Amino acid sequence: QVQLVESGGGLVQAGGSLRLSCAASGRTFSMNTMGWFRRAPGKEREFVAAITRTSNVYYADSVKGRFTISRDNAKNTVYLQMNSLKPEDTAVYYCAARSAGYISRLRNDYDYWGQGTQVTVSS
Repeated sequence: QVQLVESGGGLVQAGGSLRLSCAASGRTFSMNTMGWFRRAPGKEREFVAAITRTSNVYYADSVKGRFTISRDNAKNTVYLQMNSLKPEDTAVYYCAARSAGYISRLRNDYDYWGQGTQVTVSS
């Protein structure tokens, strides 16, 4: 099992920045690919970004150029730096992990999930 705990969410004005962290424990060798998803009110959970153990990355078009995903394998932690935030970025952000070493945008491909952290962007 892998346990994932997100932190760093909060309330920020449009144009501001936040940095989310996801700390992992347990069978962390299973965390070959890490991802961030989000669920806005009334919407489905959607892919945001993902990173492999060798730091290959992929972003949703909606966040490309504004968000940066990174990981520190020694600390078993993955980060999501979010800049130029918009009101439409308001959502609960979830960290996820999968054992496969290639990126997937599909939430069903991820084996482990955190509880989520709320990000609210005011206009």
